[in-house]
Amino acid sequence: MLTMLGFGLKFGEKHMRIQQLRELLDYLAKCRLAMGQLYQRMHSNADSSRVKLMLEYYNKHQQHVAETLENYIDEAPKSVLDTWYKDIVFEDFEKRCRESSLPANMSEDDVLNLHLDLENRLIELLNKTAESSATGETKDALLDLVRVEKIQQQRLVHSTIRMDDL
Repeated sequence: MLTMLGFGLKFGEKHMRIQQLRELLDYLAKCRLAMGQLYQRMHSNADSSRVKLMLEYYNKHQQHVAETLENYIDEAPKSVLDTWYKDIVFEDFEKRCRESSLPANMSEDDVLNLHLDLENRLIELLNKTAESSATGETKDALLDLVRVEKIQQQRLVHSTIRMDDL
């Protein structure tokens, strides 16, 4: 097994090669939309109304994060977006989302654990890219995105816990 940037990639496994920061951010937005589609698909299969509510919330959250990333791309300095990277390789995350599933009797914990696994993969990609950034400006911008992503993740988990209290 070949490991690049901390992610296990098997030889021959389809993966994404990213050369510019703009490509990475655009890809992350697409990954968020793929997560939303996964949650929509799981919603139609879920037995529990509480799980369905959670999946609706997660889907809306992913759409919001994708939109936020797209806005960031529109507003970020060109010098940051045009930063080049050598061999940033990441799994085919959209394929992972298409192939992920949970049984109809999935629990709220099952959904939360799947969500955190997917989201942590994306946060780690941002973090690893920040660490390999040549300029301080780009590194700082990416670390800010990592910080925002982690804060949003904490809020989402807290909102999920509050759903349990209803």
